[in-house]
Amino acid sequence: MRIGNLSGRLTVFTDAGAIDVQQASDGRFGPDPQSVYGQWDEFIIWAAQAAGTAGAAPFAMEDLGSPAPRPAQVFGIGVNYRAHSAEAGMEAPEFPVVFTKFPTSITGPVGDVVLSGPTVDWEAELVAVIGRPARNVPVEKAWEHVAGLTVGQDLSDRTEQMKNQMPQWSLGKSFPGFSPMGPWLVTPDEFPDPDDLEIGCAVNGTEMQRASTSDLLFSVPALIAELSAKLPLLPGDVVFTGTPGGVGAARKPPIYLKAGDELVTTVAGIGELRQRFLSA
Repeated sequence: MRIGNLSGRLTVFTDAGAIDVQQASDGRFGPDPQSVYGQWDEFIIWAAQAAGTAGAAPFAMEDLGSPAPRPAQVFGIGVNYRAHSAEAGMEAPEFPVVFTKFPTSITGPVGDVVLSGPTVDWEAELVAVIGRPARNVPVEKAWEHVAGLTVGQDLSDRTEQMKNQMPQWSLGKSFPGFSPMGPWLVTPDEFPDPDDLEIGCAVNGTEMQRASTSDLLFSVPALIAELSAKLPLLPGDVVFTGTPGGVGAARKPPIYLKAGDELVTTVAGIGELRQRFLSA
């Protein structure tokens, strides 16, 4: 099932088009894409039935927003692929490296992003959205707490990120537009194996990253278990799970995004993001 945000309204997407949830449910569920996570169990039962009966309409990808536009908590995971930890000159971590991205950086899957400076880098990521409250969840039950998966970019201003003796990861990764997500949320049951999805990105048609999420050092279930052991995860919370090797800063010489560049980010079975970059 594909669920998302069309022009700010909660929408179910089918092969035939888009179904406006508030209209199709006769007001049982409201129009706000973020609020539905608080009714997740009830909603997915209704949506599974509605997808085959409600009328669907055509839509434009440019009108899509983030499937979780206002999460209470946004978690980022650093150096979570062995190839990325190696290119960053770091040992593979024993425990997840956790930081935050601020919700005001979240945007939809298609659009323009204003560069914050000359050292903005790409980081293709699989993003998990929480659907049920999670606290002290064991690994083997973690997928039960995931509403679905979506595509994300953890855009990073490397100068801001590393300008102090202690890195400012959260600030360097939270400029406006630096957390695009979409094009929609895909429920875990849609994948033959939600722990093994091809992920990558390209700049102006040149592939920069390509890997499988099976290469994650800490899988989605492992991350949910680790995070929920420390604090409650709330419905609608977002977890950026980390990026593969191939970031621009690690190249020799480094390559960064510049005005006019187009960045396309993909996860197999979900879809793509498409960002164009503008100068400040």
